[in-house]
Amino acid sequence: MSEPELVPVVVQDVDSGRVLMLAYGNAESFRKSEESGWMHFWSRSRDRLWMKGESSGHRLRVVSLHWDCDRDAVLARVRPSGPACHLGGTSCFDGVGEDPISTLWSTIADRAARRPEGSYVARLLADPLELRKKVGEEAVELILTDGDRSPTRVREEAADLLFHLLVFLYQNGVRYPEVLAELERRRSA
Repeated sequence: MSEPELVPVVVQDVDSGRVLMLAYGNAESFRKSEESGWMHFWSRSRDRLWMKGESSGHRLRVVSLHWDCDRDAVLARVRPSGPACHLGGTSCFDGVGEDPISTLWSTIADRAARRPEGSYVARLLADPLELRKKVGEEAVELILTDGDRSPTRVREEAADLLFHLLVFLYQNGVRYPEVLAELERRRSA
């Protein structure tokens, strides 16, 4: 092996908090990542430096690199430009320990980046007034379910409101983990 000082690199989506992949890096890959702004790793199978997405185009924009307490592993916080997994999944760990909000947040971010034709999320993001109206409409619909005394209706309307609220947060540059942090701050105040 040409580069003996390889360390594991846990790659995390900075917006959703989701772990995307595990790779290996060394001083050269970290230097190249910081210089270029795109995540580079050391390929053990090819025995060379490589940039994630160099063939697929699904690159990882470096936000920050953090050593762990023992300095034997790195956390790379990134913004992906597409699926991180070579099999096409958002994460190499798709389905493992995911919470539905993180999955939905990743979908919203994907629709915002790609703006696919026919996407409801893309349509909402393109029309801020319509999005604000939908958040208000869904909030009113949830409040009005109180008279139904139907847990099913409350659950369905709450899901509609939560979905539209997440799109609203995304459009306004507020990551949902920031809202959770604000709740935690208030709890501990």
